[in-house]
Amino acid sequence: MTGRLRGLLKGAVGPEANDSRFLLDVHRREMPGQDTMASYQDSDEVDLCIVGAGAGGSVLAQRLARWGWRVVIIEAGPFWHPDEDWVSDEAGSHRLYWNQERVIGGDDPIELGKNNSGRGVGGSMIHYAGYCPRFHPSDFETETSDGVGADWPISYSDLKPHYEQVERELPVAGQDWPWGDPHRYPFSPHPIGGAAMVLWKGAIAQGIEMRAGPVGIVNGTFGNRPHCIYRGFCLQGCKVGAKASPYVTHLPDALAHGVEIRADCMAVRVEINEADGRSTGVTYIREGDGVERHQRARVVAVAGYSIETPRLLLHSTSKRFPDGVGNGEDQVGRYVMVQGASQSAGRFPQELRMYKAPPPEVSSEQFYETDERRGFARGFSIQTVSPQPIGWAEHVLADGHWGRAMREYMRDYNHWTTIGVLNELLPRPENRVTLALDTDRYGVPVARFDYSVSENDKANMAYSTDVIKGILHAAGAQDTLTIQRYAHLVGGARMGTSPDNSVVNSDHRVWAVPNLFVADGSVCPTQGSANPALTIMALASRLAERLGSRSIA
Repeated sequence: MTGRLRGLLKGAVGPEANDSRFLLDVHRREMPGQDTMASYQDSDEVDLCIVGAGAGGSVLAQRLARWGWRVVIIEAGPFWHPDEDWVSDEAGSHRLYWNQERVIGGDDPIELGKNNSGRGVGGSMIHYAGYCPRFHPSDFETETSDGVGADWPISYSDLKPHYEQVERELPVAGQDWPWGDPHRYPFSPHPIGGAAMVLWKGAIAQGIEMRAGPVGIVNGTFGNRPHCIYRGFCLQGCKVGAKASPYVTHLPDALAHGVEIRADCMAVRVEINEADGRSTGVTYIREGDGVERHQRARVVAVAGYSIETPRLLLHSTSKRFPDGVGNGEDQVGRYVMVQGASQSAGRFPQELRMYKAPPPEVSSEQFYETDERRGFARGFSIQTVSPQPIGWAEHVLADGHWGRAMREYMRDYNHWTTIGVLNELLPRPENRVTLALDTDRYGVPVARFDYSVSENDKANMAYSTDVIKGILHAAGAQDTLTIQRYAHLVGGARMGTSPDNSVVNSDHRVWAVPNLFVADGSVCPTQGSANPALTIMALASRLAERLGSRSIA
């Protein structure tokens, strides 16, 4: 079906080769098929063992299960039961995050947990905001075009059909998109709340173009998934199933096609045959018993994201790989990136109730590309956000208010609205994951993440903060607050053209191990100014296509 016809039939045409939306139970929120899924023995050599049931691992499993592969996913966290486990409360949602011990350092240490990693079936997309933009074509060639970052060994055109496919599966709702590679979305945009409308008017006054969306949130109905009810708890797990995550978009279909998910199982090593250098499978420990087990597999894919993937590879030592599997050139764990994510809030006379909508309602990529007049390379995107009360208290604290002043700001919450940025921060080899001396309860060294921003990063963040403050003032804000923060993770096992500058090749294959792949955001050589979830899923979809069609030797 042509893109034009899909546009005319917006919302009426679903994805092919994925029945997840129909497998969901309209009366219960549990994962359909959990109680009847396939069960393999550790001694069975399955076709594929995946570490991690998040954005990358889930798409890879679903795709290859439909190719007839026998797949086991090893997942450190639990199988969620949304009706009981997901609550409309910020503090009650902490267990959705990866809260296990980690060490942070560098000149600008990054807080790890709620804003950049998840633990459990569905991964961090369980608690992401739902925002699903694509990377731009320029993101794949920043070194060539802008003299910074790195060129990817693949191009935007390699991912474009997978972007389109995943957008239909989520599905993504939004206005026609004018930036990067202009395109349409399968569902129409959601209605805009009063808080976002105020900010949109301020942007227009500043000459900034905005669009509604794109969000992976159902607008209408989608199989057995309901319309969003705008309850405002996207970051705490979507209890109604309207927001896209692998839990509702890919894993139901994966289980229906023979995938087994072993929840509450921590992968501790990728095992290597010393004779031929191939991976034999994954050693893991079930929660609570301390016994090492080994799942045999013909192919192994690591999809633990940008902290846990390097950690697992570095801990998988052997005679052949004394410094960690795939780390012969000291590349594992390097070039980890975050995004600058400053947010500014403005106070208005009328009640706005910014929480009554998906957190990202309207956004702009007008500043995404390099403009030499700004004094730095690359750029940033802008999007509305809606911190809930605990998050709002963090904003107030960051601006220096406490005691009586904080109480007054908290009472005034419904009069405020917030706008944020995502800055593209550049890859640096010293921003990396290593193994600390401390070990966790499984006996695995905890991850250490060191991070420092560059002068280019600082200039980018300062400029973008001025832009969003300008939007608030143009909108008529009576008072403003600003918090400096970071979001998201990519890198740590990046793809490249040789073992000297990367961990995996253009097919995600670890250079020195012919049957070991990485299928998460850690393969990204650059970050872009777009939220990474959609790109991670598209990368996994492309990898599955190449593995399933045997395009990879």
